[in-house]
Amino acid sequence: MSGVRPTVRPVREDTRPMAEDPKGSFALVLHAHLPYVLSHGVWPHGTDWLNEAAAECYIPLLNAFNRLAQEGISAKVTLNITPVLCEMLADDGFKDEFVGYCEQRVKFAADNEKEFRATGRAHLESVAAMWRNHFEGIRRDFVERYGRDLVGAFRRLQDAGHIEVITCCATHGYLPLLGRDECVQAQVRTAVATYRKHFGRAPLGIWLPECAYRPSYAWRSPLDKEGTTPAIERLGVEEVLHEAGIRFFIVDSHLLKGGKPVGVYMDRFEALKRLWGQFSEQYAERAEDAERSPHRTYVVCTDPSAKRSTVVFVRDPRSALQVWSGEHGYPGDGSYLDFHKKHYPGGHRYWRVTDCKADLGEKQEYDPAPIEDRLGSHADHFASLVERILDEDTLVEKGQGVVCAPFDAELLGHWWFEGPRWVEKVIRRLHSAGQVRPVTCSEYVASQPPAGVLSLPEGSWGQGGFHWIWLNQWTEWTWRHIYESEDKFLALLAAHRGSPDGTMVELLKQAGRELLLLESSDWQFLISTWSARDYAENRVSVHYNDLKRLMALIERYAAQGVLAAADRAFLEQLQRRDAVFPDLDLDAWRLRL
Repeated sequence: MSGVRPTVRPVREDTRPMAEDPKGSFALVLHAHLPYVLSHGVWPHGTDWLNEAAAECYIPLLNAFNRLAQEGISAKVTLNITPVLCEMLADDGFKDEFVGYCEQRVKFAADNEKEFRATGRAHLESVAAMWRNHFEGIRRDFVERYGRDLVGAFRRLQDAGHIEVITCCATHGYLPLLGRDECVQAQVRTAVATYRKHFGRAPLGIWLPECAYRPSYAWRSPLDKEGTTPAIERLGVEEVLHEAGIRFFIVDSHLLKGGKPVGVYMDRFEALKRLWGQFSEQYAERAEDAERSPHRTYVVCTDPSAKRSTVVFVRDPRSALQVWSGEHGYPGDGSYLDFHKKHYPGGHRYWRVTDCKADLGEKQEYDPAPIEDRLGSHADHFASLVERILDEDTLVEKGQGVVCAPFDAELLGHWWFEGPRWVEKVIRRLHSAGQVRPVTCSEYVASQPPAGVLSLPEGSWGQGGFHWIWLNQWTEWTWRHIYESEDKFLALLAAHRGSPDGTMVELLKQAGRELLLLESSDWQFLISTWSARDYAENRVSVHYNDLKRLMALIERYAAQGVLAAADRAFLEQLQRRDAVFPDLDLDAWRLRL
């Protein structure tokens, strides 16, 4: 391994020109996540997803945070790196493949330069040179600056006080729909253990997959059309988080305001209607005009007598629109690089957005020249918007509010190529203006007490505000596989828990890994959005069938005491292919509440 890891300067005494009476705080929260793709394809679906995200998002963000730190400015960004993503970034196979990926991108760009030069397209030749320089720099940063250790680079920034890294569920399981509390707890406990391994401390916060929350109530599978199975009293998500030592999470604003966040899909899918009916029968609807500000934190507690609560941040809707919206937000500006139109061979992008409603044939050539000015203008606008939001919130005393802005990290750099530079400019703008304090979520929790105790309704930040993206007519079959597998695995685990037999432990641990991978919410999302439907359906089938075979093998081994050569080969194949969470603890599935 070449290169020397840089020492990140620790936070110094703050010399910002902060106003004596600042308007409030700003918490930028980024969610970095990809499903487990190692050994599961390369292109168009597979490890190239990871390579693209590292080259276009993770390393550019690292570079931005480090540049700020070198100038004495702490980014104070809260960053979630999901456990499964940490495991992939730390894998030697990824590290080797990523270097080759960058070299391939450099070669494609150089070939494009020659092509454009030969055809007299001088401007596109210069953009090809931009791509060549970009990937040469990314490769150099990865190898020399960060020592091929991206997780370690983020850890050093956290240790120096510049960012906060929080966790997520182990494989991004969609907690409200998982069928057993043991499986919810396993997703969270495995996340905490994986975080400790990579960051040397316990996480204080968590990004709930899809910002999806479910309170405690008598729950029945949404697939039970006749209502014949008994309802089970389920733990509220906040109770599981409290038991794991998690102090805060984030939800969408509609969950705070109450009412009916059911969207437009309830009448179209019976399983959703059944699930919503179970919840709404047991919880009184809160008035939609409740006097609660999204710019304060709250203590979430389904049952106050249980004293198992967690603090919640609320997504600010106005600032979110500026970044999420392709039509009304900054990424839709005509000057920025277009995501969809690509040049082959190679797949580099040479066109700009032009107009958010323009088709591919109408896209104009990308011009890097005006980009810094556009980024500066959009950073100024966003920082001013944050100030206005705090000024205009009459429910919060001056200085006490926080604008929480959570985004998918991959939006910045991958979907919006210039996004990491925009983040850097926003942080500089807030630092220089001194009217708003950039804070990590933990810093805000430590400095401002929650505004009250409340119960939250069930829901997510997905389309419609409920579970439609993950539970619909296209994905119902995946939940049948998940519920069947959860019940069978937990029965086997109960029968053989604490076994001194090393082979039995190996089998159970690999079965646990396959179950965690089967529970990934990515598969339902990709199926429902049609973005990689065949790949996602295949992944569900592969993990389900392999887990089913593993569990049959466990029963056979328990009865015979011998593992046949073919069965041993199958186990070892899965251990190589799905090598995530090597230190998996089977007690993660043990109920403790």
